Amino acid sequence: MRKQSGFSLVELVIVIIVVGLLAATALPRFLQVTDEAKKASIEGVAGGFATSVLSARAQWEAYGRPSNASGQNLVNYDGTDFWLTKATDDGTVRDGYPYALTDGALNLNVVSETDCLSLLDNLLQNPPLATTDKTGAASGNYLFYVKAEGNGSEKLCRYYQLASAGKDGSGSVNVEAGHSFTYKPALGRVEVYLK
Repeated sequence: MRKQSGFSLVELVIVIIVVGLLAATALPRFLQVTDEAKKASIEGVAGGFATSVLSARAQWEAYGRPSNASGQNLVNYDGTDFWLTKATDDGTVRDGYPYALTDGALNLNVVSETDCLSLLDNLLQNPPLATTDKTGAASGNYLFYVKAEGNGSEKLCRYYQLASAGKDGSGSVNVEAGHSFTYKPALGRVEVYLK
């Protein structure tokens, strides 16, 4: 008869322990890499957005600072018409930064979520899928949730990264709990906020 050989119980237990130790050390490192990837992703989108804002302003400068009959600054950037900011005497608003499409808010003070979403969709060449609907944002079908905040020259658009969103006390997704970036049209400033 042939003698059958295989693993003994002791050998199997040792292999299971070694695999468990490897998993225990690799899992935290993998989770850290995932979080770093989310941070890098939002920094990349925000950087692309900031570049597009400056490109639209440069286009306006190159066209000789065009405005309409009522003195409202505007530019055609990559085939889309944008309203641009007009400087104030107190310096709280600087010239030439996009804040809405020409079919959107005519005044910086009334910029809405829809205007903020239109900026994201039309300034970036390949914009991430975004929504202004908080319930829809929690569905998992979008990459960003868009919100307008503030008043007057403090008006800004906030773009929340949904991949980094946390859960609230009831276990529901809190779409405003993760990483975000803001765009303040009055100054043309883009800032990233990491949680």
